[in-house]
Amino acid sequence: MAPSHLSVREMREDERPLVLEMLKAGVKDTENRVALHALTRPPALLLLAAASSGLRFVLASFALALLLPVFLAVAAVKLGLRARWGSLPPPGGLGGPWVAVRGSGDVCGILALAPGTNVGDGARVTRLSVSRWHRRRGVGRRLLAFAESRARAWAGGMGEPRARLVVPVAVAAWGVAGMLEGCGYQAEGGWGCMGYTLVREFSKDL
Repeated sequence: MAPSHLSVREMREDERPLVLEMLKAGVKDTENRVALHALTRPPALLLLAAASSGLRFVLASFALALLLPVFLAVAAVKLGLRARWGSLPPPGGLGGPWVAVRGSGDVCGILALAPGTNVGDGARVTRLSVSRWHRRRGVGRRLLAFAESRARAWAGGMGEPRARLVVPVAVAAWGVAGMLEGCGYQAEGGWGCMGYTLVREFSKDL
């Protein structure tokens, strides 16, 4: 998409329902892959097998005892992802949220930022989602460039020792990870469960 056809501005209140739907759709695109990745790790399989064995003494149905722990685990992963990324964050110290808008006025992307928890941590992207109809058209890169400019301005105004941007990415979101690596971001750490990473953090010194 040509830069002249795309602008970034703060979200208006009447755009909130549309933005929420976009965030929820973005989570749905990755939640099944994240759940599959998480539940096929050896420790998770061991826990599911133990839970299934225990339920066989309580439930009359073998199939139910086998499937119920899997269903509950998948539901827990999905609810956790939706709670983290499927809603708008509270207002932060960097302003926003911001939306990417086409020349026709259609909202096609959402971005939210927050300051890091410690001095020197820089800024963090808390929400970054693009409408599935506008992916692979440069909207994500445009929002990322806007986030970097906001992070630089915030770091300069706050007297931070360095300008830095951190972007958390679900382990199954390969497209986003590839975009970040192409823009000079490096994967460094993340968080997960039972020793397995579910969310990687990409960072870049600006």
